[in-house]
Amino acid sequence: MGLREQTREAVRAALAERALELFDERGFDATSVEDVAAAAGISGRSFHRYFPAKEDAVLGDATAAGHLVAATLAARPAGESPWRAMRAALQPIAELSDTNAERTLRVMRVVNGSASLRARHLEKHLMWSRILTPIMRERLGPGPGGDVPAQALVFAALSCLDVAYAGWIADGGTGRFADVLDLAFASVGAEQAGQ
Repeated sequence: MGLREQTREAVRAALAERALELFDERGFDATSVEDVAAAAGISGRSFHRYFPAKEDAVLGDATAAGHLVAATLAARPAGESPWRAMRAALQPIAELSDTNAERTLRVMRVVNGSASLRARHLEKHLMWSRILTPIMRERLGPGPGGDVPAQALVFAALSCLDVAYAGWIADGGTGRFADVLDLAFASVGAEQAGQ
């Protein structure tokens, strides 16, 4: 990465942090792009050079994260159960959340406080599902129902991720997020084992 690109990324990261602070303080819907731009000392037009939409300043690059989860899932041992493989695939997300706990809490508070951000969050899950389902289908092997079993596992795992975030936020982010995610996965896994 060249110096110009490094500078651009540094400005983008600083702008995202300032936007997140304002959204958390004032509410996402009550804070305009112009408010963020003014607080950062730039124009609204400059803001849009870094983020096509206001939501992008909060959610970042969901595609890159989805590909990271997919690569982790694809690398899991063939003999591992599909459910354990899905939990392991989300470990990079859990580690990032634990490493940046304060920021993660802030992002999730802002997301949960805005209908448009919740909708974008759902779009992210749909995009991740499109990436993860073929990998899970291959892991499951041939069987009835086409993509349904693979999609069910993927969406159940993403639901566990959301439930874990909700519980972790409700508890003020105390403890490790990875442990809360383990609890969510174990709860569903225990239900499967009981049938």
